[in-house]
Amino acid sequence: MSDKFTKAMARNIFYGGSLFFILLFIGLTVDTSSALPKRDHRENITPQVAMGKDVWEKNDCIGCHTLLGEGAYYAPELGNVYQRRGGDQGGGAFIKAWIKAQPSKAPGRRQMPQFNLTEEELEALVAFLKWTSEINTADWPPNIEG
Repeated sequence: MSDKFTKAMARNIFYGGSLFFILLFIGLTVDTSSALPKRDHRENITPQVAMGKDVWEKNDCIGCHTLLGEGAYYAPELGNVYQRRGGDQGGGAFIKAWIKAQPSKAPGRRQMPQFNLTEEELEALVAFLKWTSEINTADWPPNIEG
């Protein structure tokens, strides 16, 4: 090999590297495009789930909480809270009781405000959080508590 780095060598490295990364990008795009439809569960959106999302947005829950990694980091991740707190064996009851008991007035803890949600709104929010917990997130967040 030559001790000198020539323009032809630099050009070959540039074009070869560019071609490699373009092909890699195309391959990853095709893989993602074929994998995402298998993970979709939009057909499970009920009117109650849609209402729960409206409650979530109306009360700006994402202003403090994260949902599947998106949002503020002031309060816990809620993408898997339904499963973390018992799933179908009590996750909904826990979430409703927690929201009703706020603010907890525990010293030294961040406080969630009392939103005075109706029972229908609470049920809808639980349905939304249950629906969210069923999304195939490819094991995201990486730990159970988000």
